[in-house]
Amino acid sequence: MSRIIASLLFLLPAIHGVKAQDNDPIVIGTKHSIASEVLGENREYWVSLPESYHQPASSHKKYPLLIVLDGRSHFRSISGAVNYMSFGYNRNRKIPEMIIVAVRNVNRERDFTPDKIITRRKNDTGGADKFLAFLDSELIPQIEQEYRTMPYRILFGHSLAGLFATHAYMKKDAPFNALIAVDPSFGTWDAQKMDAKLDTLTDQSFKRYLYIATANWGKRNIRNRDRHIRLYESLNRKYEGELPARLEYFENENHGSVPLIAFHNGISAIFEGYGISDRDVDSKARLLEHFQALSERLSYNFNPPETLVNRIAYRLLRSRNETDRAKALEFFVLNAENYPESFNAFDSLGEAYEALGDKTKAISSYEKALKLSPDNSRISGKIERLRK
Repeated sequence: MSRIIASLLFLLPAIHGVKAQDNDPIVIGTKHSIASEVLGENREYWVSLPESYHQPASSHKKYPLLIVLDGRSHFRSISGAVNYMSFGYNRNRKIPEMIIVAVRNVNRERDFTPDKIITRRKNDTGGADKFLAFLDSELIPQIEQEYRTMPYRILFGHSLAGLFATHAYMKKDAPFNALIAVDPSFGTWDAQKMDAKLDTLTDQSFKRYLYIATANWGKRNIRNRDRHIRLYESLNRKYEGELPARLEYFENENHGSVPLIAFHNGISAIFEGYGISDRDVDSKARLLEHFQALSERLSYNFNPPETLVNRIAYRLLRSRNETDRAKALEFFVLNAENYPESFNAFDSLGEAYEALGDKTKAISSYEKALKLSPDNSRISGKIERLRK
């Protein structure tokens, strides 16, 4: 496996009166390469890291992994969308920050089609299972070795790649927790073939979240759209309870224009409720109940985000109401319990104890924070001040 030392640079436009050489580049990602034994070829992939990834206060954080197919087409737009929806611009934190890995194409027809298609001319369709094995056994382990990922993985695919995403959803051992299939090309999935695939479904598929987007191609796409609906309704019939899936039709978007808006809606559907406002949380029990419901829907344990809990806690701590100020401590303690490797969680807990007049516990919390961030002069200064 080799790594191509190169960056994808977006240059700031020249500003009137400023020399060009004074302009700094904005780097959204890096290029890499992996030698695949499964596919027998080198595969290029691009990586975009969350904005907080290299911040000292986030050095303990692990991030969901988003795999984007047709990487050259979607890397820039999806990286920007994820960054805006997760980092907190305008208090916008609808989804968690993510590590994005966009895989560049070599042969879409081969890699994204699950079944061999018989045509007059020779073709190399039907390689989806091999490509899935490449993602599962080679690319994802490589990413997890190099970056701080959590074992929650999302797959995004459009058109033929949307067909692949749907195929992966239906495979028992596919390494994904959620899948976004945008206008998937179901041209070869007639009723007989679709039913055969549905008969192989296991409970594992229903532990994943599936979002399917359908675009409006006019008369040309009615059959494909009908197959999207048929698949979704078949899944609903097979599942007892509320299916963790959504089908959405975009009347005003065509096959080429739908990917970005469908990604936004799809990722929002997956993490519906994740971006709850701190103003809507009135108790620790209410917060834990909210994220427990989200975790059950996604079949993965998502703790309340550290930044959200901090905002709730400090809002209560600044209150003139003594009951609210005492309640703030519950949230600071919750962050320290959920994120025991975060120096910021213990630093904030120390500030709460100090504000509430418990000097001994404040010092103890600051000492834990300093142990996690030994060179932090601000925290050591607090300890020294309290000891005097």
